[in-house]
Amino acid sequence: MHIFVTGGSGQTGPAVVAELVAAGHNVTGLARSDAAATRLESLGATPHRGSLDDHDSLRRGAEAADGVLHMAYGGDFSDLDDMMRRDRTAIKVLGQPLERSGKPLVITSGTLVMPAGRETTEKDEPDAAGIAAFRIAGEGACLSFAARGVRASVVRLAPTVHGPEDHGFIPMLIATAQKTGVSAYVGDGTNRWPAVHRLDAAVLFRLALEKAPAGSVLHGVAESGVTMKSIAQTIARGLDLPTVSLTPDEAARHYVSPFMARVYGFDAPVSSAHTQDLLGWSPTHPTLLHDLEHGDYLATPAS
Repeated sequence: MHIFVTGGSGQTGPAVVAELVAAGHNVTGLARSDAAATRLESLGATPHRGSLDDHDSLRRGAEAADGVLHMAYGGDFSDLDDMMRRDRTAIKVLGQPLERSGKPLVITSGTLVMPAGRETTEKDEPDAAGIAAFRIAGEGACLSFAARGVRASVVRLAPTVHGPEDHGFIPMLIATAQKTGVSAYVGDGTNRWPAVHRLDAAVLFRLALEKAPAGSVLHGVAESGVTMKSIAQTIARGLDLPTVSLTPDEAARHYVSPFMARVYGFDAPVSSAHTQDLLGWSPTHPTLLHDLEHGDYLATPAS
């Protein structure tokens, strides 16, 4: 297939592009800068200049493709409503050229949209009042195309998609530990985070494009729940720092923002059993704690 990809030069995107190219697919990637175009070319993809706000460019990319993978998500996190509107609009623009074609449209969301406090599945409804409710509108925009002849599906990624050169939540946690001199967790630290290795996530995106049924909601999760205390303890050992428990009020001052304190205290285990059965997806790469101990996370100072 010829796949049009947004976000192909981001954190997870390069692994996904490489997986698609290795599987024999032709990839065209949205590039808003020379650096992004060069990165895409190095992966074997063809750059397509534009941005999420350049709707004509998005439309042309989708019209020329056999399928669309939308991974980009940008904007100002101080204005979540605007980010939500931009993402929802981009999904609608990408999906409209695919109507009545049976072609795949796969978009990215996150498992933090799910209700807290229990292990949820792909069949459960997201939490409209939850910590990541701003991602739900994009999910709905995508899945609405399933009734219009598009093989639309949503991949919800774990909050930590780990692997070399990660620059997500875990490096932020490490940077805070280095700055403050302690590796912290909230409360008793038993709150759980799902995790997935970047290369396993890349395989899932490929399988979704190739064969996910219309209307599928998929969970990109290899580990259903890793406790934040175990993450903090692994970081502490690697940096030779003490671990500490924080109250929610202390956490709001300790981490980079009160929002991140909520994120690090969130109990959000999810299952991917349905996804694995549906697509034959079987994660095989290292666990999060293995990557923390043996990968590049603690080898160099976090930024």
